[in-house]
Amino acid sequence: MPGTELLWTGFMLGLLGSAHCAGMCGPIAIALPGAQKRGIPLLTGRLLYNFGRVITYMLMGALLGFFGMGLSLAGYQQLLSVGTGVLILTFALLPRRFFNQLMHASPALFQKSFGKLFGRLMKSGSHVSLLGIGLLNGLLPCGFVYMGLIGALGMGSVAGSSAYMGLFGLGTVPVMLGMSMVTGFFGPETRLKMQRLLPYAAAIVGILLILRGLSLGIPFISPVLDGGMHSAAEACH
Repeated sequence: MPGTELLWTGFMLGLLGSAHCAGMCGPIAIALPGAQKRGIPLLTGRLLYNFGRVITYMLMGALLGFFGMGLSLAGYQQLLSVGTGVLILTFALLPRRFFNQLMHASPALFQKSFGKLFGRLMKSGSHVSLLGIGLLNGLLPCGFVYMGLIGALGMGSVAGSSAYMGLFGLGTVPVMLGMSMVTGFFGPETRLKMQRLLPYAAAIVGILLILRGLSLGIPFISPVLDGGMHSAAEACH
């Protein structure tokens, strides 16, 4: 599976960017139904909510992976990796004000499409409804998730893109689970400090994708890719 050497960057991006999730989705996590439960029932429900988010991220990654796979099979695997890396690095280098604006997408379309269903699920306290809330929550417009999807596209395969987004989602779980389980788990100061790390994490992911696409023969960072720019160039002669 191409791209597996950089799958870990999905988890890193999700973990360091989870402060952004806390700001956008934190109110949802705190307001989840079933807060009156204790022990295993409470933990199980909160895990199902986060599991739902991860499933949605993985499905979105898989859909995008078809496009990435097509480009890879056409001999553009290196160009795909470099292109996605440059795009993520461009986002990371934006002035903080513009970067933050891109990370906060408007939820208007989500509310119009899923608002009623989301409201009904929030009124229920069942585990099935918590899973459903997580599945829908994964569709909430979010620039941070879109950045993860760009990185997933660079994996160049359906399985790779899906796994990348699965690890991305898992990276956000510790903070989101903590917020839904413990009041005041993630304070404003801690959240602000972690948010400042997001551009740096994005820059690292972008640089690694670019290095991977350059196919420099460096193990685990820039291995020689089959079917890349060199192969495409040779095919022209």
